[in-house]
Amino acid sequence: MPRMTEEEADALSELVTRNPPRVDPTKARHAVRMVALDDFSANYLFSIATATNKAPSEIISEMVRERVAVST
Repeated sequence: MPRMTEEEADALSELVTRNPPRVDPTKARHAVRMVALDDFSANYLFSIATATNKAPSEIISEMVRERVAVST
């Protein structure tokens, strides 16, 4: 995955600062993590999420669990 340029990092920082995520502490179970993806990976995740009616985070979680299961 390509690294972000300084301009991209500044733009992302400004976007998150101006639009902080809304989190309900009573419903939050895990820390919210932001991951930067290239366009191909993001489009793939959203396509699979739409087709399976799952959240992109669920798709990523399943992929990671499959990889861990195969490696052990």
